Parts: sequence; structure tokens; C-alpha cells
Amino acid sequence: MIKAVVFDFDGLIIDTESVWYEVYREMLEDRGVDLPIATFASYVGTDATALYDYLLQQFNNEFTKEELAQESLRRHQEKMKSLVAREGVAEYLAEAKELGLKIGLASSSYRDWVTAFLKELDLLHYFEVIQTRDDVEKVKPDPALYRNAIEKLGVEPSEALAFEDSSNGAKAAMAAGLRCVIVPNPLTKHLSFERYHLHIESMKEKTLKEVIQYLCIED
Repeated sequence: MIKAVVFDFDGLIIDTESVWYEVYREMLEDRGVDLPIATFASYVGTDATALYDYLLQQFNNEFTKEELAQESLRRHQEKMKSLVAREGVAEYLAEAKELGLKIGLASSSYRDWVTAFLKELDLLHYFEVIQTRDDVEKVKPDPALYRNAIEKLGVEPSEALAFEDSSNGAKAAMAAGLRCVIVPNPLTKHLSFERYHLHIESMKEKTLKEVIQYLCIED
């Protein structure tokens, strides 16, 4: 029986990831360098260290890591001003509340980043538990974020359903023992997902109740 739902944040609730790709692609295009979408997508959902190392090589070390972070963040913030929650997110959260489910969030990003967007989208009040990279030593694909979230929600792994958009996130959820639903965004649809329980293109495709019923039938 499903008693809780745990959402990823970046790329799942709000598509910050496709915007990051646009930022880095445009910066590299100015220097005549191509950034394949599949290459960038492979770094999604985990610590940014490997991504920065890759990008700095592509920029031929024109930037320091700090300079790259500052300039890309400036561009990202400008593009994010008009961004809204992904289709169906608000409806899923409201439905989860109506169904009496506990609601958590597990993100590899920093807490301030996550909560600032959730406040702006007026979604913060839905979440009983929020676990971010501030709370763990290792982020996704390590399962620590999900293990923390379900422990604090007071449910067993088999009683929780994770919503993810990235392969690293899916690996973390599955390793923690949760059921996992993949909802890829325009960036992560280029990834290969090894293990999951259900794949939907959008939260508008099925209601949350329909997703849960499907997973219970599959059991």
C-alpha cells in the first residue's frame, strides 16, 4: 500500500535542467564548440563536479570554476524568470494531499535553491519533509537522500513512490527500495533508464490515483 510520495526537484517539478543546457550550449556556441544534448544529460541528477570538469575542458580553461559558476548562474537566473512548474505537478501534489499521502522531496541541489523556487511557485506548503545535499554526504545516485526522506516520513520503502526525471535519480530511488515513476523532461528523455516501475511522458498522462492503481496491479 502506498502511503507516501517523494518528488525529485530539478527537472521534475520545474525544468531547471533544460535551462542549464541552453545556458552552457549558448556559451560554448559563442566559441565554436558543440555541446551534445546526450552528453550533458548524462551529468544530470547528481553532483555537478564532473559536469564542471567537462565544461572547463570544453572552454579550454578560459574560465576558473568560480567564474564559470557565476556567469552561468547569471544567465540561468535571467532565463528562469518566466519558468513555471511542469505540467501536472500542482495537480499531483493537491491529489496526494486529498488521498491522505505523506509528501516528501529528495534533491541533489542545495536547500536554499529548492525552497526559493517552491516558495515562488507556491508549492512549499505541500512538503512535510525536504532532503537536499545539505543533509547527506553523497547525493544521487547514492540512495541516502531517499532513505532519509522515507525515514523522516515514517514509512517503509515499499510504501513510498518516487517521481524522477533522471537516470541518476532513478538509480537512487530504486536502490533505496522505493517504487519509481519516470517523468522525463525534454533534456532527460535522451537518457537510458535501466530500472523503474512506470514511465510516463507527463503527469497529465495519468492521475496520481491511476499511477498508484497501476503499480498495485503490477505487484
